[in-house]
Amino acid sequence: MTETAPTGLSFGDRLSTVFATRGQLCVGIDPHAWLLTDWGLPDTAAGAEAFGRRVVEAAVGLAGIVKPQIGFYERFGSVGYAALERVLADARDAGLLVIADVKRGEIGTSMEAYGEAWLTPGSPLEVDAITVNPFLGVGSLDASLDLAVASGKGVFVLAATSNPEGKTIQTSLVTDGPRSGLSVARAILDEVTERNVAVTVAAAQPELGSIGVVLGATLDLATFGIDVSTPVTGPLPPVLAPGFGHQGAAIADLASIYGSFAAGVIVSESRSVLSAGPDRLSASIARRVTEIGAARG
Repeated sequence: MTETAPTGLSFGDRLSTVFATRGQLCVGIDPHAWLLTDWGLPDTAAGAEAFGRRVVEAAVGLAGIVKPQIGFYERFGSVGYAALERVLADARDAGLLVIADVKRGEIGTSMEAYGEAWLTPGSPLEVDAITVNPFLGVGSLDASLDLAVASGKGVFVLAATSNPEGKTIQTSLVTDGPRSGLSVARAILDEVTERNVAVTVAAAQPELGSIGVVLGATLDLATFGIDVSTPVTGPLPPVLAPGFGHQGAAIADLASIYGSFAAGVIVSESRSVLSAGPDRLSASIARRVTEIGAARG
């Protein structure tokens, strides 16, 4: 894989600006059936659209990042995708960074097509970053990683996830090649870090890379072979961090959980914020932004 620098601002650059101006909170857009009911909305594509657009509206001026969970729109078929397109358009128009939680993982031209759908400027589904699944091999993601870097977009590679089913695979040891003896999670993190370093940057080296990882906040990362006390060489890989709030991780523990990666952590919260309801949503977002800022000092 040969990375080249994007012609404009990189995703890492844009993320750094959001951190500096709006903080590190990412508001999930997860129109669960029960949340739609609680919000007085129908469990339909129209209800999911109204939900998503209301979350975007509430986030503007408070948080800088939103993350729609695509499955909650995909369940309605083509009308769900049409609804999602309108939510994404609102978020783009509002200047929010959008991370699509799609968890795509494929090989060859199929992975290239997924990247084109989500990362191509002007696409109806255009977002700023996507989540991807590396368990067909990180190299299988090359087409999407190349497109992301060239287009100023970002990619978050699953590495150590908060679901208990993932631990067996993610803590397993690599048995051959240059990363032999490392955990799968650590090997993924190292490859992401190396790819960020490999990107040629015309100006000064960015603070944050454009290729990030997903590291769950509820995990003891040391058991996944990840040492958070060691400084990162090169651009810091941004970390999409689910697990705060409803799942039990405390904002006050952000620095101790992520150590040397803490400055690049995107605090992803969905139910803990969304359950406040449409009338109190803005206040809920503002409170979490303040708490995260206090935890970072």
